[in-house]
Amino acid sequence: GGSERGSRPGLWALGRQAAAMAAGAGIELLLNQGAESPAPQCPHGPTLLFAKINRREQETRRFYACSACRDRKDCNFFQWENEKVSVARLLAREEFNQSRQPPFTHKQYVERYQYFVSLPQVKRIFCLDCQLLLLPEDWDKHTSHQQLGNVFLHQLKRPSKLLLPLENKKTNAQYLFADRTCQFLLDLIVSLGFGKVLCVGTPRLHELIKLRQFEKKNPVMKSQLLDIDFRYSQFYSEEEFCHYNMFNHHFFGEKSAFEAFQTFMCQDNGVPIIMVTDPPFGGLVEALAHSFKKIAATWKTSQKEDDELPIFWIFPYFFEPRILQCFPTFSMLDYQVDYDNHALYKHGNSGRKQSPVRIFTNLLPKTVILPAEEGYRYCSLCQRYVSSANRHCEICQACTSKDGKEWKHCHICNKCVKLSWFHCETCSHCVLRDHSCGGARSGCFICGSTDHKRRECPDTLVQNKITEKSRPHKHKHFKMNKKDVTTKSEQQAQAMSTGKKKTMKRITAKSKRKKKRKSK
Repeated sequence: GGSERGSRPGLWALGRQAAAMAAGAGIELLLNQGAESPAPQCPHGPTLLFAKINRREQETRRFYACSACRDRKDCNFFQWENEKVSVARLLAREEFNQSRQPPFTHKQYVERYQYFVSLPQVKRIFCLDCQLLLLPEDWDKHTSHQQLGNVFLHQLKRPSKLLLPLENKKTNAQYLFADRTCQFLLDLIVSLGFGKVLCVGTPRLHELIKLRQFEKKNPVMKSQLLDIDFRYSQFYSEEEFCHYNMFNHHFFGEKSAFEAFQTFMCQDNGVPIIMVTDPPFGGLVEALAHSFKKIAATWKTSQKEDDELPIFWIFPYFFEPRILQCFPTFSMLDYQVDYDNHALYKHGNSGRKQSPVRIFTNLLPKTVILPAEEGYRYCSLCQRYVSSANRHCEICQACTSKDGKEWKHCHICNKCVKLSWFHCETCSHCVLRDHSCGGARSGCFICGSTDHKRRECPDTLVQNKITEKSRPHKHKHFKMNKKDVTTKSEQQAQAMSTGKKKTMKRITAKSKRKKKRKSK
């Protein structure tokens, strides 16, 4: 994945999901479906409910897993939905969750920061190993650690450049906006007339807005950052930053975090607000959309008109169908978003390939002016700004390119495709030349159709069917007669299926005959 921040579950990994589909099984996230009890919690907040679907055996098992970690090594929480958990295990889980929380409360971080900035520059030290602003009483504990001394006040205003990026791709995938992208977004937001910005996982944009405030530039603009990286608590007040998990809409700490968010969204009624979010690419679109709709619902409580919360959702273009399924009013812009610390996701020819990351928005595309100096132009037929290579197709009646390069029209598929693709008669659609025909395609786990997902499957016989297997397994104990069981092979045979029993009996008989021959 990639983006300004994030984490996603191993159960969601695309490779595993593809393998599961090939085996007639799949994993599905369940939202808005009544669970038997409140979701259990892991260190990243409430877990999410999933369904493991086995098409061949026509069964569904529901379980809880971490919302924020893509790799089970980073958070191994797993619990069947109706599994009975002992009191001792619940207490141990609570203790473990607490041990994984930040060492200080947000209020304590703010007090430490105020003390830190009051120190002379020579005493302002940042621990690189612990990623912590050190106070004099902390120095003895960090003497063996790598440190950055003489921290300037202007460095504290750009914490994303001071903090080390969390580059574990499976857990955080923390890629930060390049200055070009960040400045473009800020200029665009100002030109569109927004006075408040909710930055969800976009710390660099939040920094620029705070710098703008410090420089007292007009028009005045406010910003609040919601992010899963608690380290930003060291640099921002409780009104400016909330420790937040965008995959389960969870605010960490006390109620004060949620109240600060609620106040920001609903105060200054009449000041236009926009949400800008840059989630990690490995996460489920449905979970993100669910959280974003809750954010929008909070904003709507203070609105008289039935308007939509303006949103910029930054995500790769190949997720367009999923995003549009969750937000039908959204459209994708051609602007290529690039990152500072990503080898691939860079603008133009500076990276090994053009960035696939785009902006999805519910604003009118024609109102979002893209920079002409970067090759973007206005298509009067589509009424939106497009990249220089994105040509208008007369047959499709649209500028169809998604990746910023020229596309061609396939008359058989009746749509535009990449120039490197060709129409395969075997597969009945356009593909790369070095593809393998008849490869697995996404679709329904129940009937195998590619035109819908399991939840929309017309075959309702299997849908929502929870079998006996959804209950916790009870180990079966086999009662054996010692007289009948003389060898280890025979003990294993009695616990196996009938077919395997016969095989093991033949092997046992053969070994007995060999022993008799040797004894003779």
